[in-house]
Amino acid sequence: MFVFGIAVVFKLVSIQYLQGDKYKSLVEKRSIKNVTIPANRGNVYADDGSLLATSIPKYNIAIDAVISSSKLFEENIRGLADSLSNYSGKSSSYYQQAIRRARANKNQYYLLAKNIGYSDYVRLRSFPLLNKGAIPGGLIVEQNTKREFPMGSIARRTIGYERIDEKGNVTRPGIDGAFGVKYLRGTDGKRWKQKIGKNKWKPLTDYNQVEPKDGYDVYTTIDVNIQDIAHHSLLQQLDKYKADHGCVIVMETKTGEVKAISNLGRSSKGVYYERLNYAVGESHEPGSTFKLMALAAAFEDKLVDTSDVVDTEKGILSFYGKKVRDSKHGGYGKITVSKAFEVSSNTGVVKAIDQAYSKIPSKFVDRLNAMSIKHDDSLGIPIIGEAKSIVPDPRIKNGRWSGIALQWMAYGYGVSFTPLQTLTFYNAIANDGEMVKPQFLKEVKEFDKVIVPFEKEVINKQVCSKETIGKLQKLLKSVVEKKHGTGHRLYSKNFSMAGKTGTCQKDYRDKDKLNYISSFAGYFPADNPKYSCIVVIHEPDKSVGYYGADVSGPVFKRIAQKIFTDTPIIDEVETLEVKNTKIDAEFEGYYKLAQNYKTIMPNVVGLPAMDAIALLENMQVKVKVELLGSGVVKKQSVNEKVKLNNNQVIVLNAS
Repeated sequence: MFVFGIAVVFKLVSIQYLQGDKYKSLVEKRSIKNVTIPANRGNVYADDGSLLATSIPKYNIAIDAVISSSKLFEENIRGLADSLSNYSGKSSSYYQQAIRRARANKNQYYLLAKNIGYSDYVRLRSFPLLNKGAIPGGLIVEQNTKREFPMGSIARRTIGYERIDEKGNVTRPGIDGAFGVKYLRGTDGKRWKQKIGKNKWKPLTDYNQVEPKDGYDVYTTIDVNIQDIAHHSLLQQLDKYKADHGCVIVMETKTGEVKAISNLGRSSKGVYYERLNYAVGESHEPGSTFKLMALAAAFEDKLVDTSDVVDTEKGILSFYGKKVRDSKHGGYGKITVSKAFEVSSNTGVVKAIDQAYSKIPSKFVDRLNAMSIKHDDSLGIPIIGEAKSIVPDPRIKNGRWSGIALQWMAYGYGVSFTPLQTLTFYNAIANDGEMVKPQFLKEVKEFDKVIVPFEKEVINKQVCSKETIGKLQKLLKSVVEKKHGTGHRLYSKNFSMAGKTGTCQKDYRDKDKLNYISSFAGYFPADNPKYSCIVVIHEPDKSVGYYGADVSGPVFKRIAQKIFTDTPIIDEVETLEVKNTKIDAEFEGYYKLAQNYKTIMPNVVGLPAMDAIALLENMQVKVKVELLGSGVVKKQSVNEKVKLNNNQVIVLNAS
């Protein structure tokens, strides 16, 4: 027993003195942790300043029912219960009993309000006992942010978001995801919390050790009116044709600014929603819309001209046992290249390209490359997930080139592009040959200060000669204007458009899965175009229709007409623009104080109480603000220009 006693004493001394620091650190590690306080994510705006995405601060208010002295607790419990009763509608006795029970049970975290807004937060922290702060009042404040989208589901995928799951996997689609890390995210803060029970942690202080810094705001190129038109036009057509999914992009011709981008896919219940960003991430065979690129190469190399005559040979050509067919039974006979394009004759265009390049197919690929149509290439846009293009090359041994590769490329098979990549080329034709990079951002701002401006980026100063551009523009215009053109049903004598229809077979290697991709790419007005646009719809119900002119063309026309004819012109009258000088003066005063006063007490007399509290609580010094009354600040307990200390109490009288 004596030896056993000696061993116990030795172990106690060893733990207390020899290993004391080790066990103390373990206790602190398990009971105290430095918690990350997420910064408010910057806002995302449309080009006119309309809010597309914003972070709304939300607060949880709790009380440490143990920390207050008995005297302070008894003096304030009745007033606190009455205030909570007025706030929530529950009886005062309910709150008295609940908080007393929490105190008796040594509860250091009793939740009073959850996910409340800023105004309610200010109100609750002014209640008796809570207005004493964390010590000795027991106030516990936890802040989190919620991302909200004022436009609802419209352009949700394009606007994007950033999500981090429990395993740390990050998903960043759209504009928010693309520019989140660099601009929107901000810098997170830090706050010490103490473990008070099973999976329960409470802040040790009512201020943060490191304050979070809000992210910058980004102003996109999206036009909310055009976006709304594009979204509903696409939705209407998808529903009519019971299609699987589709997308629309509207781009400003001169600048490359994307004014609208809508992506809608069908759920298992038949409801359309922004499932994926098809416009950016889905590369597919373009079909007849690629005929423009093929003829552009042939025109530029001066191997084909619009007046050349080709024999469509009763609508069927054969290459190595593989047939190229026209949609018109019997074909078109002998026609010019221009008419072959206008009626979208597969055999006519293929015949022209075959005669021009069959002996030197690499020259065809070289011309495409010179026009910035390249294999395994992308536009380099910041939105994550852009798919790469596919352009077969006889000199590259990757299994994509065969004896019929050239002929299949001529009418849009064997090549692959995203809708945005296809539109970028069509936009270059509308823009007299200058290919510009699609732009999604105008500028990045901090308040009214521009941090990063975004200018037009040129991919190719001149994709082909002015002579070739003129021919291509005339062809695209004739597709709509001429009666035999595949897009003539879109023609309007009141409004001009130019473009190309596309109907491409999908999953054609398996006849049981055979389906179609319907598209229309072009620009409007036909002369001096302002916007280019592409509409791509996948897997329309074949029993209803599948040709590009029927399925995608009407969406294009509806968008063009609504932008330029249905939308009323608004003239701004300068005399009606009234400035509220009082509000402007208040904002300027607030902004100036926030910039100049970081650790010194500013003069907040005359400011709205809410602005004064926000100003003081966001200074570099952590102070406690007590507000007496409401309205405009009439008196402050600390004089102007006095240096402030951490945890210093400032009382504001307002009326």
